[in-house]
Amino acid sequence: MHYFLIAGEASGDLHAAALMEALAAVDPEAAFNFIGGDRMAAVARKKPIIHISRMAFMGFSEVLRNLGTVRANLRTARDAVRLMHPDALILIDYPSFNLKVAEYASSLGVPVYYYISPKLWAWKKWRINAIKKYVRRVFAILPFEPEFYIANGAEAVYVGNPSVGEVGRLRGQAAPRAEFLARHGLRDRPLIALMPGSRLNEIRRNLPVMLGAVAEFPQYRPVIVAAPSVPPGVYAAAGARGVPLIKEDHAALILAHCRAALVTSGTATLETALMDVPQVALYRANGSRLSYELMSRILDVKFVTLPNLITNSPVVPEMLLHECTARAVAERLRPLLREGTSEREAQLEGYRRMREILGDNDAAATTAELIYADLTVGEEIYRHFRNQK
Repeated sequence: MHYFLIAGEASGDLHAAALMEALAAVDPEAAFNFIGGDRMAAVARKKPIIHISRMAFMGFSEVLRNLGTVRANLRTARDAVRLMHPDALILIDYPSFNLKVAEYASSLGVPVYYYISPKLWAWKKWRINAIKKYVRRVFAILPFEPEFYIANGAEAVYVGNPSVGEVGRLRGQAAPRAEFLARHGLRDRPLIALMPGSRLNEIRRNLPVMLGAVAEFPQYRPVIVAAPSVPPGVYAAAGARGVPLIKEDHAALILAHCRAALVTSGTATLETALMDVPQVALYRANGSRLSYELMSRILDVKFVTLPNLITNSPVVPEMLLHECTARAVAERLRPLLREGTSEREAQLEGYRRMREILGDNDAAATTAELIYADLTVGEEIYRHFRNQK
C-alpha cells in the first residue's frame, strides 16, 4: 500500500514516524510519501515534500504574516495527493491545514484517516462536520474523545495514548543522577524543571513568570528544558541568564531527575504526569482578564491540562492568563516540593488514576493494524477486529 501522511509540527512528526514504522510492520509492501519532519524522513529514508519548519505557524497573526507560504503549502499538498493518488491519506492533528487537504483527497476518492484527533471537544466544534464528510476513520489518543464524537453523530475509536509507551521506555533509559549532573555541569541540588514551550511567544510570556516563581525557592536549582529548535538567545532575552539550558533527546530524561516542574499547558503536562513529577501548569499569553473571560466563553471544557481532562478532576493546578503571576504560581508550587504533603500526595494519586484510564495499548501499532485491516478486508471484519482492540 502507498500511504501519504501529513504532520505539521514537531509532536506530529514524532507520532507519525512511529505510525509509519508500525505500518511497515503490518504491511510488507508499505511505501510512504509525506509532509513532515526529520523523524518521518528517517523512517521513510527520503526527504519530506514539505518540511515542518515551513509549516509551524500558530495563531491568527502568525498565520496572517505567512499567508503566502501557507497557501503555497496547501497547493503543494493538494498537487501531491492528486499526482500520487495514494491508497490512504493519514492526517496527524494540525486541523486548519489537514481538513482542507482531507476535503480535496475525498473528492478524488482517496480514503482519509485521522490519527490524533483535533481537539474539537475544546473549541471549534463545528469542524466535526468536515470530519464526518471527508474522513473515513478517526483514531483518538484521549479516552474521552470517542464519546464526544458519538454524541455529535460521528465515530471514533480510542487506540491508546502514544506518550504512555514512549515515556515508559524513556524512564528506563534515564542516566544515573551523578552522570546526568556531571554531563550538564550541575551540583547535586534538587532540581525544578522549567518547561516554557517551544514557540517563541510561549517562551517570552511564560518563562519570566516561571523564573519569578522559582526565585522564591533558592535551595532548589531551576533548569530550563530547552526545545531543540529554539536558539539560546531567546531564553536569555526572556530573563534566563545564569539558568542552565538542558537539552536531551526527550524531556522525560530530564524530568527523571527533577523534584517538580512548571509546565506551559500542552502535551508536556501529560508527559510530566507520566514521569510522576509534581507540576503546576501555567499559560500566561497576554495575561489580561478580558482574554480569560473570552477563553472561558469559547472553550467547552472545565480544564485545559491533559491530566485534568483525562481524569475529569483538578489534579494539576492551572494558572491561566491574569491568574498566572509569579507569586500565585509559587504558592501552588510550594507544597508540591515537600515530600509527604497532602497536595503532593493527591497529585501523585491523580497521576495513578490517569494512567489507569489511559491504559497501556500501543497507539501506533493499533492504528496501523486498523488502517491496514480497513483497506484490505470488508467492513464487518474490520469492525470485529476493531472491537478486539
